[in-house]
Amino acid sequence: MWAESSFMGVYSSICKKQADGQGQFAVLIDPDKAGVNELDELVALSQNSSIDCFFVGGSLLSSTLMEQTIHLLKEKTDIPVVLFPGDQMQVCPEADAILFLSLISGRNAEMLIGRQVISAPYIRKSGLESIATGYMIVDGGRPTTASYMSSSMPLPYDKPDIAATTAMAGEMLGLKTIYMDTGSGAERALTSEMISAVRESVRIPIITGGGIRSADQAARIRKAGSDLIVVGNALEKDPGLLKEISAAIHSV
Repeated sequence: MWAESSFMGVYSSICKKQADGQGQFAVLIDPDKAGVNELDELVALSQNSSIDCFFVGGSLLSSTLMEQTIHLLKEKTDIPVVLFPGDQMQVCPEADAILFLSLISGRNAEMLIGRQVISAPYIRKSGLESIATGYMIVDGGRPTTASYMSSSMPLPYDKPDIAATTAMAGEMLGLKTIYMDTGSGAERALTSEMISAVRESVRIPIITGGGIRSADQAARIRKAGSDLIVVGNALEKDPGLLKEISAAIHSV
């Protein structure tokens, strides 16, 4: 799988799987929270569970921790590693790609374009594949690190029309994918209604994350129209869920 992804590029692989109707699963790793033993366990489980990619990032982590984590993943697996940066300086050339995030759900200019201007030269110099991503924070029932650090108000949980038109605007602006997230440790995952509304409004791949704690939830989100489902917090607490969630996503 990875040989094909490496040749095609990470984004091209995501699009091809979307076109083929394949569900995709990303394991989110926060280097601040994952110790060596936990990482080794996740790596072993991921190698045998058809994981499509790793997302690596965190809101407050140091560059040293990120580099160590990515080095371990690249050394022990052949699964693509994608940076999911919580800060404009979280750039590591050893990864395969980076989500170049623009917070289109908020009105904070720093998160829309300001920090992107600062990080763009570093990303270009790194040689990383850059995936322009419209990031949408949705109310997950409690304040999250993402909403706090971005100084932005999340989209209302029960307003799928707002999410749909926001995603549509992102696609029209030329963004390559939409990432809807209720945030790490959210009390609830996205509703099927919101995901379906966004799916009907855009053609580009949809990534979803936050509040997913079971295989049933992951399957529901996949059926609603998400192309790539991201799970992190639940796996930190119970790595054994990884294989079950992966099977549920890939079976839909």
